[in-house]
Amino acid sequence: MWPGERSPGDGTDPQQHANPYRQPGYQQPNPYTAATQPPPPSGRDRRTRTLAIAVAAAVVVAATVTGAVLLGGGSDDGAAPDPTPTSTAATPSPSSSADPRGADGQKPTVAGWKVVVNPGLGVAFDVPANWALESPDWVSYVAEDDDPEDAPLVAMKAPAVLKKQWCTSDDDKDGRTEDTALASAGSRGNNGAKSTEEIARADSAAWVYGLYTQPDRKKVSTGPVTSFTTASGLTGSVATSRSSGAVRQGKCDSDGKATTFAFTNSAGDFASWSFVGARGVEGEVPQTTVEKVLSTVRVFTPTES
Repeated sequence: MWPGERSPGDGTDPQQHANPYRQPGYQQPNPYTAATQPPPPSGRDRRTRTLAIAVAAAVVVAATVTGAVLLGGGSDDGAAPDPTPTSTAATPSPSSSADPRGADGQKPTVAGWKVVVNPGLGVAFDVPANWALESPDWVSYVAEDDDPEDAPLVAMKAPAVLKKQWCTSDDDKDGRTEDTALASAGSRGNNGAKSTEEIARADSAAWVYGLYTQPDRKKVSTGPVTSFTTASGLTGSVATSRSSGAVRQGKCDSDGKATTFAFTNSAGDFASWSFVGARGVEGEVPQTTVEKVLSTVRVFTPTES
C-alpha cells in the first residue's frame, strides 16, 4: 500500500519506477542501509505502509488517482468493534517529543495544540496535544492489497497520528502482530492533478477505499465538493468520503472516513491536506475536531536549505 523513492533532479518519470518496498506494513528507518527484509504477511492487509526516508532524498509516488506526486514539495511536486486500521507501528520519530515550534519557525495557532509542518511543501497545520508527530521526512500511504508493485493509491508526508497502537492484531496467526492507528493527518503535493476539486474528491475516496473497504469501491461514498477558506485565508476545495458496511474480516477492521482539502501552495503548485480515521468506533474523532484541524491549514515559503 505505499511509496517508492528517487533522488531529486534525476529527470526520470516517477511513474516508470516500481516500488522497492513491496512488503505490506514495511517500515525501515533508513531504506538505504537495509540488509534484510521481513517476508510479507499472508492474506489481506489494510494497514497503511510507512516509510522513513533519508532527509536528502525526495519521495516520489506513482499515484494512480492523481498522477505523479512529489510528496516533499518543489515544483514537481453504531457498535464499536475492537479498534481499527491505519498506520503500522514505527520507530519513534525525532519530532514526536520535540518543541512545539515547527520547521521554518512555524508555531501552533491554537493554544495548547502542536504544529505539524511539511517543510519541503510549505504546508503547516495544528493538531491536539495528544497526537504524535512523525518526522518531516516520514511518509504514509495505501495501495491495492494484491498489487505486487505496491504502487500507492494516495499518500501523505510528515503526518500526525492519533493513538498509533489503538488496535493490535495477528489476523493471519503467523506470530507477527500489526498495529493500527485510530487516525492520522498529513499533507502532500498533487502535481499532475487538473483541479482542486478533483484532488479533494479523489484523495478522500482513495484513503477510505485503501484502508477500509477494498476490494469493494461501492461501499465508499463521497459528499459534495465545496469551497473552503481556512483561518489563514487559504482557499481551496474540500470533500469528505465515508464507508458504510465495510466487511470486517479482522479484529481491527471497521468503517472509515477521510476529509481532503486541496489548494495551491506558496509556489503555486497543487497540494492537499488529508485526515483519515476509523468511523463508528469508540473514540472516533468527531467531525467538529476534523474541521477545527482543517481550519488551521496554512502555507508558507520554505526556507532555503
